[in-house]
Amino acid sequence: MKTLFILNDPPYGTERTYNGLRLATTLLKRDGEEVKIFLMADAASGAKAGQSVPQGYYSLERMLKIVGVKRGKVGVCGSCMDARGLRDEELVEHAHRSTMEELADWTLWADRVLVF
Repeated sequence: MKTLFILNDPPYGTERTYNGLRLATTLLKRDGEEVKIFLMADAASGAKAGQSVPQGYYSLERMLKIVGVKRGKVGVCGSCMDARGLRDEELVEHAHRSTMEELADWTLWADRVLVF
């Protein structure tokens, strides 16, 4: 199955983005599962490299890297990046600047779309 996750909430402060990534990484452990993640609105800032979180606290940077290592795709809304002053070279490994066109393509690709 092919699953698209659309994440909207800020990286920290609520746990919606965190929980979406937890589910995505769990799905990637299963045979035959493909995952794509699109970060938009405040979730875009979760793709910034160099995050420093307190000991024992989850790191969205680390979670997004896991998605990439397991052959998942991570797109970050370009206009959302621009609105937050996030440059392409600041993105975590395996994430890329994306567009609404790519999100539309990924939506048509997916068997299921989950929005957090």
